[in-house]
Amino acid sequence: MNLRNKLKLYVITDRRLKPEVESVREALEGGATAIQMRIKNAPTREMYEIGKTLRQLTREYDALFFVDDRVDVALAVDADGVQLGPEDMPIEVAKEIALNLIIGASVYSLEEALEAEKKGADYLGAGSVFPTKTKEDARVIGLEGLRKIVESVKIPVVAIGGINKDNAREVLKTGVDGIAVISAVMGAEDVRKATEELRKIVEEVLG
Repeated sequence: MNLRNKLKLYVITDRRLKPEVESVREALEGGATAIQMRIKNAPTREMYEIGKTLRQLTREYDALFFVDDRVDVALAVDADGVQLGPEDMPIEVAKEIALNLIIGASVYSLEEALEAEKKGADYLGAGSVFPTKTKEDARVIGLEGLRKIVESVKIPVVAIGGINKDNAREVLKTGVDGIAVISAVMGAEDVRKATEELRKIVEEVLG
């Protein structure tokens, strides 16, 4: 499996915008190459149940499936990987207890990016590229900050934060391996169409 290829169009769920299962199915139909289940403050059982369904869907469409924050849930539903932020389980610990999981690290500066790579992250989610309503308190690194991270690490980089079809091209031109989106897809009236439009841009720039 070529990880870089599978990170091209990384769609993250947000139940404040759309329920997980139906929206993920539509995003996969539209060409998402990776899905991340991001559910805050829900019972573990519920996360497990939804995770099992999403795992099945992503298999059908040959897309990667990640769980946000929760190594235990990722293992329980047989996800491909887990996305860990600075407040979550340390990368090196996750690698020890979950040998088969792809570990993605959320980073918000060049220093954090280098540190995550050193600790064994398999790829980085770097941002926030632009201001975003999804995460009001997110630090904005801008295109320049993103470019510096891409140039300084050897592992794949996925850009996140305020990315939509109007600015996706300039983000992709920084040398990232893919873009991660939440509201550009989950906030769209037609999830499938929004995903298709982004996938077309990704293919134009990354090939």
